[in-house]
Amino acid sequence: MAAFARVRLIMLTSVACSTLAACGAEDIASPGTGGPVIINPTPTPTPTPTPTPTPTPPSVTPAAGCPTIGGGALVDSGTITNAAVGSFRVCTLPARFTANSTLPKIAGLVYRINGRVDVGTDQGPTEETTDPTDVVLTIEPGVILYGESGPSWINVNRGNRISAVGTPTRPIIFTSRDNVQGLNTENSSGQWGGVVLSGRARITDCAATAAAPGTNACERQTEGAVDPALYGGELNNDNSGQISYAQIRFSGYILSGNSELQSLTLQGVGSATQIDHIQSYNSSDDAIEIFGGNTHVKHFISVGAEDDNLDTDVGTKANFQYGILVQRPNVGDSMIEADTDNDRDANTPRQNTRVSNFVFVQNSANSSSNQATFLMRGGTDYALYNSVVVSPNNACLRLSRAQTASGTQDAATDEFGAPIFRSVLMQCAATKYVAGTNVTAAEIQAIFGTGTNGNNDAYTPTLTNVYVNGATETAATPFNVTALNGQAFNGFTLTRAGFYDQTAYIGAVRDASDTWYQGWTCNSGTANFGTGNSGLCTAIPTT
Repeated sequence: MAAFARVRLIMLTSVACSTLAACGAEDIASPGTGGPVIINPTPTPTPTPTPTPTPTPPSVTPAAGCPTIGGGALVDSGTITNAAVGSFRVCTLPARFTANSTLPKIAGLVYRINGRVDVGTDQGPTEETTDPTDVVLTIEPGVILYGESGPSWINVNRGNRISAVGTPTRPIIFTSRDNVQGLNTENSSGQWGGVVLSGRARITDCAATAAAPGTNACERQTEGAVDPALYGGELNNDNSGQISYAQIRFSGYILSGNSELQSLTLQGVGSATQIDHIQSYNSSDDAIEIFGGNTHVKHFISVGAEDDNLDTDVGTKANFQYGILVQRPNVGDSMIEADTDNDRDANTPRQNTRVSNFVFVQNSANSSSNQATFLMRGGTDYALYNSVVVSPNNACLRLSRAQTASGTQDAATDEFGAPIFRSVLMQCAATKYVAGTNVTAAEIQAIFGTGTNGNNDAYTPTLTNVYVNGATETAATPFNVTALNGQAFNGFTLTRAGFYDQTAYIGAVRDASDTWYQGWTCNSGTANFGTGNSGLCTAIPTT
């Protein structure tokens, strides 16, 4: 019996030990739960709290106040805020600069154009000993000026000058209030007026019907201006100053009736005026319009103009070299419109405009009355050299009448002859030429002369990045435009000495290493001008 009891105890102990062996070193079976009981649980770690992010301070803080200038008082108009970058001090320009004045670049400060701002007073068509002292408005590199919504514009009066000279990395920016506030899209336009230079050079279409064109008696009023803003005279080498490395954005407000300002209006401006490295962005009218005078423009860029890109009128003698003109999709009229086409188109001086080394990119069908990429009207004389035209949905060339197409050179009427084309490549719609009054499409085609003088109206573009030459453009032989320098006709010097450069290429941009357009421009979905510039055209630089 005792032996049996010992055996039973040994068996029970063995069972208990095997049961415990099935459990972990720290677990035992809990008879009431049917599962393990945790004797020494691993503690759940306390979550690390997510730190509250430190707010990024705005990159722009308002300047303390407005600077003192010489020819009028700046008004401290508080601040203007852009949610993306911070706030700027606003200094409102005087309605008129009465003495030499400088607008300095100050961090956190923008200048406000509130209505019409005049530089000096109009000193008439001639320089008189009784004239008031000339006024020069100097604008430092990197300055931002904005126009209030409406008829806000700058007018440099006859006998006065502007010196708005930016740098390749610090352009001067003329723009709109909405742009400064960061409210614009790539379809915004027409939010303020623009920049106007009024000079003393020769014009036609005189306001006084009895006045002789091209004389001191022949003056005109700025289109749409309510108060007098006159231009015209006989001083063909007049000097209205200099604008270089500048952007003019979202301009083109209607002053009155159907009269809109352009990004840049040059009226009666003389050959001593320097205009170069200008970008027009989203003008609701023309990118640049020239009324008479003897103007020279180099390195011009137009993006998104809603009317014409180069518009020349009333006896203009103008010269352009290096240009990139790109329209927004389904927006815009002609690339070139050359007037006049009215009952005074026989006035002299007759228009004679020359354009070299341009790229024209028309991204939409031209549905307006101009009917073509290039419209040349009335008695205008015109020449296009070393240029590329990409306009697959439009006729390329329209001449309005037989007088425009005249091939007879006549000094007595200042008639230089038929339009001239040299080393021009055009991509056009199936209908390439549009007839005018008493001039047929075939006659216009003969004037262009595809297959001669380096011209081709069956061009297939190989451009890269919209405007940089590819293989086809590189293979074209350029015309030597330096032959135009100092050229005179009918006692008038058409082109100032040394203006045109000789190039070994056609088009505006030789290749990827040619970067004259970089740094001082702004970018958009329509045209990208690379890095290192002022950023998007819809944004505002903060430095």
